[in-house]
Amino acid sequence: MPRPTRPARRLRALLAAPFTPRALAALLHALIGPVLALPGAVLVLVGLLVGAVLSWTALGPWLLALTVRGALALGDLQRALTQALLGEAIAPAGRRTAPGAFGWRRALLGDRAGWRAVAATVLAPLTALPPLLAAVLGYLYGPLALAHPVLRHWNYVTVHGPDGSVRRVGLLIHGVEFDSWPRWTLVVAAGALLTLLAPHLVRRADAPHRMLLRALLGPSAADARIRTLEETRAHAVEDAAATLRRIERDLHDGTQARLVGLGMQLTLIRELLTQDAGRDRLLTTVARAQDNATQAITDLRHLVRGIHPPALDEGLATALATLAADAPLPVALHTTLTHRPTPALESIAYFCAAELLANTVKHSGATAAAIEVHGDGRALLLCVRDDGRGGAVPGAGSGLTGLLGRVRTVDGTLTCDSPPGGPTVVTVRLPYPAAHPAAQRAS
Repeated sequence: MPRPTRPARRLRALLAAPFTPRALAALLHALIGPVLALPGAVLVLVGLLVGAVLSWTALGPWLLALTVRGALALGDLQRALTQALLGEAIAPAGRRTAPGAFGWRRALLGDRAGWRAVAATVLAPLTALPPLLAAVLGYLYGPLALAHPVLRHWNYVTVHGPDGSVRRVGLLIHGVEFDSWPRWTLVVAAGALLTLLAPHLVRRADAPHRMLLRALLGPSAADARIRTLEETRAHAVEDAAATLRRIERDLHDGTQARLVGLGMQLTLIRELLTQDAGRDRLLTTVARAQDNATQAITDLRHLVRGIHPPALDEGLATALATLAADAPLPVALHTTLTHRPTPALESIAYFCAAELLANTVKHSGATAAAIEVHGDGRALLLCVRDDGRGGAVPGAGSGLTGLLGRVRTVDGTLTCDSPPGGPTVVTVRLPYPAAHPAAQRAS
């Protein structure tokens, strides 16, 4: 059986778009949203009103605390449905806790996350109704209009004329009767268009509801900032520990072993001298000792270069020029730095460029690459491009995840644009406090 052509596959995908699992899940979310939002808003408003009226009694604060707790529970349900049906995870906001019944009440009444959940519950009906209307328009009226030629007999209505006459007419829109086949085509075309656009309509109409849930049920800006700082601090600690372990391993397995061998060979040379050994045997041992010393020096240089490349002492532009010259493929370099960055930022930018070039060589199959660095006193932008096969994404073993964690330790960002077939463009943005105002321009 011959495979369908590309236009046929596209047409099939277009016709099946309203009924894909993703589209049906969005439809289900649009239907469930008002069912949760309307009763939830009514209950919360009633609880707040009654609690405020009874606030002068002992029952009022407890009722307010229960109302806040109910809003939090409803918010948890909304977040779970959004993740299950739309695949959009909303991180929970940090909540206050305290031991004891009175501590529980005090924590709820003083919890910002709880009152933000109350606001989300009260505002949810305003944003949950548009997706329902879009679903009704696309998934109900669209198929009804599409099937109008079949359902036209059920669409007749009775119209009373000004003279008392009575007649039955077909589908009537703004005084225009769609009762003949040329006019049916307009209704059918409109129904087909509404049906095909139904997923898009529902998704667009549901966007404000998702934004409301993210803004009020997710962590606040301060909580998100604290969480980011905790993650970056943990990553910095882990990165420092990993660096120390690597240095220890390299010293133990490489340099230390060679120095031990050098010491043994020097001992052997002394014994050979005391025994008046032959010249050839003595020269061979000296040559081995010399090789071990040379290799130990080379290992130490590689180790030091991995910690802090000596070329960085001359500036980031010089270090990147050395890196580009040592690359196994042609690398075009362009740097424009109005102020020299701090040593920490220079080190991060250098190692990001080195890791990205290594990824290009190992995984992309590229024949050429380019490095661009721009610094304007506000941000340091590092852009690495290649003409490889593309398809690089963070978290897919490309090393981008580690780079993202490294740049986040200084509030930096990393973006990757790598469509299948290439090219790949990775941009690293770092905050740019100047180390000194000496201008530096190189290209």
